[in-house]
Amino acid sequence: MRVLVFDPFRGAAGDMICGALLHLGAEADLVARAMRSAVADPEVRLVERAGIRAIKVDTRAPVIHRTLDQVLERVGEADAPPEALEMARRVFSRIARAEEEIHGASPHFHDVGADDAIADIVGACTAFHLLRPDAVAVLPVALGGGSVSGPHGIYPVPAPATMAILRDSGLRIRYGSFEDGELCTPTGAALLAEFSASGDPGPLTGTLLATGYGAGDRDPPCIPNVLRVTLLERGDVMKGDSVDILETNVDDVTGEVMASAMAALMAAGARDVCAIPCNMKKGRPGHLIRVICDPERSGELASAMAVEMGTLGVRCVQSVHRFVAERDLIQVRVRIEGREREIPVKCGRIGESVFVLKPEFEAVQEWADSLGLPARKVARIVEEEAWKLLGQDNLR
Repeated sequence: MRVLVFDPFRGAAGDMICGALLHLGAEADLVARAMRSAVADPEVRLVERAGIRAIKVDTRAPVIHRTLDQVLERVGEADAPPEALEMARRVFSRIARAEEEIHGASPHFHDVGADDAIADIVGACTAFHLLRPDAVAVLPVALGGGSVSGPHGIYPVPAPATMAILRDSGLRIRYGSFEDGELCTPTGAALLAEFSASGDPGPLTGTLLATGYGAGDRDPPCIPNVLRVTLLERGDVMKGDSVDILETNVDDVTGEVMASAMAALMAAGARDVCAIPCNMKKGRPGHLIRVICDPERSGELASAMAVEMGTLGVRCVQSVHRFVAERDLIQVRVRIEGREREIPVKCGRIGESVFVLKPEFEAVQEWADSLGLPARKVARIVEEEAWKLLGQDNLR
């Protein structure tokens, strides 16, 4: 599993992101061709920023402000992989939504609509596509401070559009000082937000494969004005996602109420619900009710826990990484006592190898009842047939 890690310790802009991905190893000729076909032939050169060598990308594009439709039309004409162009369209859509929220409906982009932004976004999305990471992590984004000139006058840093984009991204941010100026642009924020939606990386451990640096325009003497990108290779190959864990302790509900509440929580969208016996204050026996859920459903399910069980407080452990094995369902034809039936069997995989097989219990139970056999015996026979179907090399 290859994880792309963005470290925007001095913020991010479109040219910095594009340069960092080129420095990391994205094929420069293909990226330049995509940018050239969208706008103009870019200049890509090696520079130094406070002693660190980095790639500087200059789009050499004219300042022509366009409508969103015009921008998307120009993006669609670029000579780049379809996946990269679709990603570029999503980036511009993020920017357009933020600008409309801040400035209201307008025929033209306010902050980002010039050809240099088109080139930067097409180039960065093409470079990202060429690197093909399995997951992306973005460390806290430095925003800067002070003020910046915009089409409507002097804006505070970070710019309002940048804040709107980052608010919807879930990325962590870090404010700076007045002397920093603008470190993260709307283009940089939108690209990082789009890239980070590519998959949850889990813990950032692994082998370092490559490092790249993308240079910004300014060159302060003591602080390298660069964006750092690293590529990690993880030893584990299980994919993952993020879940929230909700917990509450109860000692004053009956078993019937608890069972009803757990069923209601599952029906409301919980991934899993369990009740764990525990001792509570004053030595009273009780239960820890634990709910695993998607982050966006935490509030709804916490309310359901309170309503169903009368609890006055629900703890939430947010965004816990969860390793998830790939899984699929196969149909296994089994013959028992002269009777045949297809039973669905769930396969758990890591990479190409199956490490666990689980016959669907409801189907096993139904057949076992009709055969007059214990369900565990039927399940064992079905599992043995499933292993034979997949081949002995899959046995663990």
